[in-house]
Amino acid sequence: MRNIKIILEYDGSNYFGWQRQKHGATVQNKLEEAIGSLTKEKIEVIGCSRTDSGVHAKGYVANFITNSTIPGEKFKDAINTRLPEDILITFSEEVSDDFHARYSSKGKMYSYTIRNNSMPTVIGRNYFYNVKEELDVEAMINGAKYFIGTHDFKAFQNKGGSVKTSVRTITQLDFDIKDDIIKIYVSGDGFLYNMVRIIVGTLILVGRNKLKPCDVEKIISDGIRQKAGKCSPASGLCLEKVFY
Repeated sequence: MRNIKIILEYDGSNYFGWQRQKHGATVQNKLEEAIGSLTKEKIEVIGCSRTDSGVHAKGYVANFITNSTIPGEKFKDAINTRLPEDILITFSEEVSDDFHARYSSKGKMYSYTIRNNSMPTVIGRNYFYNVKEELDVEAMINGAKYFIGTHDFKAFQNKGGSVKTSVRTITQLDFDIKDDIIKIYVSGDGFLYNMVRIIVGTLILVGRNKLKPCDVEKIISDGIRQKAGKCSPASGLCLEKVFY
């Protein structure tokens, strides 16, 4: 038995997220079908995390067990010929038996893209959240500082996740601004269900002057979901990188 690690990117617009479902196309479904047709085995692909419907990925990591003799680095090209155009494996290799895409992970980096423009646009709409009201980006940057560090983030999770603790550590929260595009990068040791999208929704309230930057600190300490912002749309979220 061999353990194969793959890194892939995908456009989540047409999928009901990563995780396999009986009804509705998912990225895991498509991968398992493609790899199974190649190796003639029943394949279970282990993903580094769940992503919701409409969420994208540039550096998603997964692994699978196979008896196939195909060289590890050759799986990439062989599987890609069997995948739809919105899923692409960018790297493959054979790894040790103890590698697990999810449990071996030490952290992840996500990006969230906001288009701050009063006029909506059709082009690219599946890859950002268009906010019409002018945002105070300086205030958002100041508010973001309160997220850095180890905190109980229970105010920034939606129902649906199953975790033992809501304590997480955020190591990076940076902004990249070009014209009307605001890209927010968030890195941490792990994320709760919808956590990044709720963080962004809260920062948008700061940018709209509905909250002060210092209010973020109190929302974290109070731990009340209703005090944080709305969950921002899935279209703006992208899994950039997984750390091992």
